[in-house]
Amino acid sequence: MSEHSTFLEPITRENAAVVLVDHQVGLLSGVRDIPVGELKHNVVALARAATVLGMPLVVTTTAADSMWGPTTPELVRALPAGQKIIDRSTVNAWHDDRVRGAIEATGRQKLIFAGVSLEVCAALPALSATAAGHDAYVAVDASGTFSQAKRETGLLRMHQAGVVVGDYATLMVEALADNASPEAGALYAALDMPFAVLVGQISTAYRT
Repeated sequence: MSEHSTFLEPITRENAAVVLVDHQVGLLSGVRDIPVGELKHNVVALARAATVLGMPLVVTTTAADSMWGPTTPELVRALPAGQKIIDRSTVNAWHDDRVRGAIEATGRQKLIFAGVSLEVCAALPALSATAAGHDAYVAVDASGTFSQAKRETGLLRMHQAGVVVGDYATLMVEALADNASPEAGALYAALDMPFAVLVGQISTAYRT
């Protein structure tokens, strides 16, 4: 970790891409470490926020026509128009040439992963990306898995390998960088944090 000081560099809209792995209806039905509704909310917010900031998205499924079903409709509706969803057979998304090629084509050094399951679909490509020289991050609250033990072991393995774990909102506001940015209002709307909406409403009411 000490040798890879680029992890200390801030995430920006220019240096990062977002990789969403296997947020599929079949896999979501087995999630037990986070409420499924909360997980859907968070990954949708992550996708929308990245789009507001112009950050490239790579989205993938595995065995969508058989084992695990399609991408959850809420996420599909949140993706940019024309966004391709790459279906693959490999367990590790990084091992699919099309997925890896799409990630590399973004030209971004920092990669923010989220996936179902956390310890496989998010962690394994994050580990591979790290081995390939990228700076890998995982949005833990936009990921989910099937037991607390799987969550804990996945987080531990990523930590051991130098993958940075974070939450969807912090990663995106770090990329925003400045609340005076013209995109700030749309960014916070995309993040859809209920307390922030309430504070904004109170502030507006106070000013009037």
